[in-house]
Amino acid sequence: MCGIWALFGSDECLSVQCLSAMKIAHRGPDAFRFENVNGFTNCCFGFHRLAVVDQLYGMQPIRVKKFPYLWLCYNGEIYNFKQLQKQFGFEYQTLVDGEVILHLYNRGGIEQTASMLDGVFAFILLDTANRKVFLARDTYGVRPLFKVLTDDGFLGVCSEAKGLINLKHSTSLCPKVEPFLPGHYEVLDLKPSGKVASVELVKFHSFRDVFFSCDTVETLPSGFDLETVKSNIRILFENAVRKRLMAHRRIGCLLSGGLDSSLVAAVLLKQMKEININYPLQTFAIGMENSPDLLAARKVAAHIGSEHHEVIFNSEEGIQAIEEVVFSLETYDITTIRASIGMYLVSKYIRKKTDSVVIFSGEGSDELTQGYIYFHKAPSPEEAAEESERLLKELYLFDVLRADRTTAAHGLELRVPFLDHRFTSYYLSLPAELRIPKNGIEKYLLRQSFEDSNLLPKEILWRPKEAFSDGIASVKKSWFSILQDCIDQQVDDLLLEKAAEKYPFNPPKTKESYYYRQIFEKHYPGQSNWLPHYWMPRWVKATDPSARTLKHYKSATQE
Repeated sequence: MCGIWALFGSDECLSVQCLSAMKIAHRGPDAFRFENVNGFTNCCFGFHRLAVVDQLYGMQPIRVKKFPYLWLCYNGEIYNFKQLQKQFGFEYQTLVDGEVILHLYNRGGIEQTASMLDGVFAFILLDTANRKVFLARDTYGVRPLFKVLTDDGFLGVCSEAKGLINLKHSTSLCPKVEPFLPGHYEVLDLKPSGKVASVELVKFHSFRDVFFSCDTVETLPSGFDLETVKSNIRILFENAVRKRLMAHRRIGCLLSGGLDSSLVAAVLLKQMKEININYPLQTFAIGMENSPDLLAARKVAAHIGSEHHEVIFNSEEGIQAIEEVVFSLETYDITTIRASIGMYLVSKYIRKKTDSVVIFSGEGSDELTQGYIYFHKAPSPEEAAEESERLLKELYLFDVLRADRTTAAHGLELRVPFLDHRFTSYYLSLPAELRIPKNGIEKYLLRQSFEDSNLLPKEILWRPKEAFSDGIASVKKSWFSILQDCIDQQVDDLLLEKAAEKYPFNPPKTKESYYYRQIFEKHYPGQSNWLPHYWMPRWVKATDPSARTLKHYKSATQE
């Protein structure tokens, strides 16, 4: 996890512009470098480093003797860099996994490079010999990337939007900042002036595309009989966790006590033992006193034998964190902010009180395996499958955004095995009928697949879905109700009545939503289009994104 930043064709003094790069210093607390590009006086790179691999030669922009004309700034982990080295005979100069991007590009160009990377990444690649700039982002947007490109060819690129919004440029007071689309690369021509011109934006990877060439798992048995499918799911998930153990810093795991984080923690601990990692796995749970998540996480930690940490917070601490959270997230989406507060506070604890830096988490499972409670209301298996793909496509706007920003705000690196390419493409290739909720239980196939593994206690494996933003509070009063009660006193009725006039795009419909929007507009005025729409359940008449407002939730939790 790092912070990358670059400018091409800046009219303003670079030493002034580079102050914007400091806005993302939290992403890389270990080191910072600011470097001008030889021969282009108005182009530069900024890099904030979190040293996870190659403590000695891991600074960026990465340049190697073999290709002196290539400059690379990247944020991410490429899990198949050793397999690619073996396959093509690459001679690496550093231990940095991202160095493979330079070798792949030199061998076969940007298209081959992007499509062969198994991992999570956002990168800026500069080829001064051919005067090209390339931008690329991983399939699910696990690693963030924003850009600004003006009509006269000034380009700014950054891990987070906050590093671009205050840039100065002669022809534009407020250049338009936008997220770079996941699963795409862009080719830009670099002019002698240092300005750029976009040539093409290409989608290089879809969810169903499979990486076979460099995967450590051999070809799996085909066919859709249940035992084969369950076995394949277990093999691929364990492989997804195993390949993410690549780190020279301590590994920890978020643990809410729900199915997803519990499976990640259990498989992670098993894999760490297998490769003889000699420190205990630290797991981290957050909640209010006696919240469902804390109690469930305690059971899981006892079962798997992790060194468990509980972070207990009260409503006042949660409410006090809202402004920091909205600033970190760069969104005003209601459910994202609710769920982020707990994750932000637990990340703060990890940074201050422990030496765990690489943090595993269960993001992506609900979207992939149809874990949201409203999937019970899907009109057909085919429509459920379509909705699953829509959610995956938008992950970078919601859950993946939350997971990245709340951890990165405290200099932690997030790893999400449920979004492994091989695992997701296999799961999405299964017949739609196999993937839907069954017997009133969501994620039925995933639970079934681990039924006989003894990885988790049965009551955890079959625990009903609990939204993270609700599970951290008590059963009696949900976190969203606590937030609403507090915020109701902060927003006047008249303000809400006129909300659509003040905020015509995605107008807030509740006081809670209005409150978040005010904070967002204070920090990011005029940038409301970063969020195309609010996250809301489908197929139900929902007025609130919380799972606890749905009828199925109530029946599932009745004793």
